[in-house]
Parts: sequence; C-alpha cells; structure tokens
Amino acid sequence: MLRKIRLILAVLFFIAVTALFLDFTGTIHAWLGWTAKVQFLPALLALNAGLIIALVLLTLLFGRVYCSVICPLGIFQDIVSWISGLRKKKQYRFSYSPEKKWLRYGVLGVFIIALVAGIGSFVALLAPYSSYGRIAANLFAPVYRLGNNLLAYFAERADSYAFYKTEVWMKSLSTFIIAVITFVVLVILAWRNGRTYCNTICPVGTILGFFSRFSLLRPVLDAEKCKNCSLCSHRCKAACIDYKNHRIDYSRCVACMDCLEICKHDALHLQSRLKNRNQHRDGSIKQVSADQIDNARRSFLTATAVVATTAALKAQEKKVDGGLAVIEDKKIPVRATPIIPPGAWSARSFAQHCTACQLCVSVCPNNVLRPSTDLQKLMQPEMSYERGYCRPECTRCSDVCPSGAIRPITIEEKSSTRIGHAVWVKKNCIPLTDGVECGNCARHCPSGAILMVSSDNDAADSVKIPVVNAERCIGCGACENLCPARPFSAIYVEGHGLHSIM
Repeated sequence: MLRKIRLILAVLFFIAVTALFLDFTGTIHAWLGWTAKVQFLPALLALNAGLIIALVLLTLLFGRVYCSVICPLGIFQDIVSWISGLRKKKQYRFSYSPEKKWLRYGVLGVFIIALVAGIGSFVALLAPYSSYGRIAANLFAPVYRLGNNLLAYFAERADSYAFYKTEVWMKSLSTFIIAVITFVVLVILAWRNGRTYCNTICPVGTILGFFSRFSLLRPVLDAEKCKNCSLCSHRCKAACIDYKNHRIDYSRCVACMDCLEICKHDALHLQSRLKNRNQHRDGSIKQVSADQIDNARRSFLTATAVVATTAALKAQEKKVDGGLAVIEDKKIPVRATPIIPPGAWSARSFAQHCTACQLCVSVCPNNVLRPSTDLQKLMQPEMSYERGYCRPECTRCSDVCPSGAIRPITIEEKSSTRIGHAVWVKKNCIPLTDGVECGNCARHCPSGAILMVSSDNDAADSVKIPVVNAERCIGCGACENLCPARPFSAIYVEGHGLHSIM
C-alpha cells in the first residue's frame, strides 16, 4: 500500500514539474508553479527557511521521501530503470554495494565551495532539479511543440482554432549539448544500476542522506525471519540493503518501499527507530503489531500531504517581405554588459541565485530569454531581442522563477525599471544609408525615450534620425527588435549591471 501511494504521488509530481517546462500558454504555472518552488536547491537559494525546514523534517521523519516523490530527476531515473527491467524481463538485477563516502562527500564539498564562490555554472551542472529542467526544456519541450504544431496544421485545414503554431528554435547550442550529455549519462546509469547518480554524485541526495540516517520511520530487516534469499537486495535500486549482515544503509535509502513489497518472509517492516531500543541482545527484532504499522502508514500519508499542500500569442514571423524579398535574420549585437530580466535587480544577485533550470526561458512568450554562453554564467538566462522584445505588460519570468533570482514584479514596477539603455548606430540607420524616412524605433518605444530629429540642422527637409533619452529608456528592446535594418539593427540595447527605477 505504501509503495502504491508513493508511486502515485511521484507520478503526479513528475507530470506537474514536466508540464511547467512544456507549457507555452502560461496557464499551468498558476496552478502548478509551487511544484518548482518546493525543490530543494531553489528553496535554498530563495532563502525559503520554512520550506527548507519542512523538507528536513520530512526527511527526519520518513527518510529521503523527497528523492523518491518530489525530485523530478530521481523519478526520471526510476522510470528509466523500470523500462530497463521490462525490456530485460529481469526484476531483480541490482545488488548491494558499499557506500563510496569519498566520492559523495567530495562532490558535496566542491558543490558547496562553488555555491559560496558564486560559480553558478558548476552548481547548475550538479543540481538535480536544474539538470532535469535543462533536459525538459531542451529535449522534451521542442518535441512537444512540434507535436502541437502538427496538430495546429491539421486543425487549420479543418477550420478549427483549437491549436495554434508556436516557434521552435535552438536557444543555445552549448546548453543543448550539455542537456544531451546529461540525458545520456543519466539514462545509462539508471538503465544499468538504478539510482547510481542519486547515491554517488547528487549533492542534494548527500545532504538529505545525512539527515535520513536519523529518520524516525524506516524499513527494518528482522534477522530472525530473514532467510537470506537476497530478493530485497536484488530489488533495491539504491543498492543499500546488505542482506548478509541484515543491515540497511539509510543514508542511501530513498524510501521507495520496494523492499517491503518484495519480501516473501515478512522480514521487512516499516518501523520506528525508537523501537530498536527494544531489540533482543542477539540482534533480532521484536514483532511489530498491526496497529503500529497502520499508525505508521497514517502518519506517512498525513505528513506527505501536509508538506505537499502547504508548500503551496504570438503568430510566427513572416520570412518574406510581401512575398518578394527574403528578410535576412537579425544577428546578436556585441553587448558590453549582458541584459538580465526585470526583477533580478542586479547582475551579481542574479548570478548567485539562479540555478539555470531554464524554466523562465521555456515560458518566455516573446522569445527574449535564452541561456548564456559565457563560461562564468553558462546556461543562466540573458536577454536578447532578435526574435522579440520584452513587453512591459509581461511578467511571466518573475512569476515562475523558483529560486528568487528573478523576484516577483508588478506590471507597474516593470514599466518603470531601467534594465538597460538604447544605443544608436549611425552607420546602420536606414535614413542615412538609403535616404528614406523610417522612425520605426520612435513609433514603437513604450516609454517615449526616442525622438526623431533632422539629420542636418541647416536643411529643414533632411531625413530624420533618432535621438535616445537614456534617462527615460527602460531597455525593453522594442526599438532593436523592430528596427528594419539587417543583419544588425541600427539601434541596440546595452544592459545595466544594476537596475534602477525611473
């Protein structure tokens, strides 16, 4: 019964977190956004003390339930391992292996040093939620959107608007490659040995494993009833059951409850750690009453439910001009200072709190956010305006960020926040290069920061060129995106390392 409940909760959490990265309509986050915020590292970086304490207490009560129910990367490994078992038609393919402390705590030490030093790219490589986020955003989401576009294609021909097309493009080659490598490594490890990554590399698993050594309720192996059949050990994907010595390594046990189900001799029970004080001197354990087991089950369900509940359109661009001339794609300008989203407030704070999970990149409706290729901020999102601009009425990225790197911001605050300023490039401006009127940048500037003036003060009929009032510019990028100059815009945005309010 406990295993079935765990499986149901795990599947629901996995579907919910995955849906956050696949959703491009902005409707799912209002209901399921909390599933990203209850992840361990985002909660830690957001300084959400209440949630961190709740996760630690959950671990002290029931062991590493977080790893088997809440963490999407852990559940993903379970799915791969389960498929492997079906394919090989071999359920009992695991075996006990001693703990590799030097590797577990070595990786944790390096992870903590990188976290304190602000090396976000290294932290993002090891963090389980971030790793799964990159896989979902770079591998699962494009397939999902292509499927949506296929449905939209057929729906359009049936005069139905139930689906609409959405753009599919590679936001960062380096991040895509890292996501592919991570996916392949995890699939190989899970296919062969189950939870190898969780119990040897994952820093969050190591931290929670320390607390799970002292968990109140845990599976206990009764030496008197055990027949040394090894079924529990061969079924344990965490490789933590030493059936020969009747011991379980609770720091690696992920509370999957598989061993309780597979034991055919009634030698494994979920038991309170305090009951171990009543053991016989020969090491055997007294029989646990049915009432005690029922109470443990009720406690498990109640605590899990409490933690879970309280933790609580754009059409595609045309590629031709009037069907006659091909429009050349814009190229990214060289920016001295990268642009970070409104709500981040400063580049330093953003780099320290961002987990590079790609959730904000996935949900950006204007295709403005994409992973950075800078080695120091690798995979962390930055803004660029080749495919769209940051609309003042959109606060999607600040709504979904689980780590506090992009703090919640209102529409009014965003409209008055200066994240950058526009810079005019004379040699690219169409009025000067082609001798025709334009003014596109001034017409579309939402803050009125661009004024068109005569290019020649002595000639009243001279073409007009833009002049930027940097004090009024909010850096939204409307001017850069809508500038008709190709391949480089005649006006582009330089970021501000520290945001300010007008």
